[in-house]
Amino acid sequence: MRLGAVLAAAALLAACDGQARDPDTKRADPHSGFPAADRPVASIVSARWSTEEARDRMKEADQVMNLAGIKRGMTVADIGAGEGYYTIRLGQRVGKDGRVVAEDIVPQVIERLGERVVRERLANVSVRLGLPADPRLPERSFDRVLMVHMYHEIESPYEFLWRLRPSLAPEGQVVVVDANRPTEQHGTPPDLLQCEFAAAGYRQVSMRQMPSAGGYLAIFRAEGERPEPMMIKACRSGARATPAAMQQGSE
Repeated sequence: MRLGAVLAAAALLAACDGQARDPDTKRADPHSGFPAADRPVASIVSARWSTEEARDRMKEADQVMNLAGIKRGMTVADIGAGEGYYTIRLGQRVGKDGRVVAEDIVPQVIERLGERVVRERLANVSVRLGLPADPRLPERSFDRVLMVHMYHEIESPYEFLWRLRPSLAPEGQVVVVDANRPTEQHGTPPDLLQCEFAAAGYRQVSMRQMPSAGGYLAIFRAEGERPEPMMIKACRSGARATPAAMQQGSE
């Protein structure tokens, strides 16, 4: 079918958007100017952490999308999209006038997801290959950016959040779903999450417990000027978040 062929070509081209990286090259350039995370980083073990049927029985996606305020016509990014549990449901939620960009850093995952998007005839969904420290999203585009059960896998969180900021629309928000446990156990303690976001110039809008999604849901928005990389201070264990503007004023 002509539509399927066009979508398949688009998906595969997007999957090749960028050069594949060997897993051993994930660590950020030590001369990038961004501080290293003062915490362990969880390994990427699977593109799936539960079955879609089990997640739907808990109404996980519906609850997350409702709390995130995702509506028809919005433009949404699904970061660390994996097999596309959220990608598919986001595409259905935003409708034909909305758009979803699914991003992942594993070329094979993006290729499989592109094939799924074609099978399910979601013309409003595209896929994109990102980099470990840069999601490579278009600027001033997204009403919502979702990061579900993947934040603890980001090895360079300050650089990642810094490079993510320009992709947000003026009222755009970043929505994080994660578990309240140490990062090496595939979670992120809420205080640490708030601290790292604040260091990169974001303000926490809300945080609530969400057992159906395996932990909590936190929403952030960019606030003030984006700090210079060398002004960002890494969060220490137990430290309170220090707004980027205050960091700059203390130098």
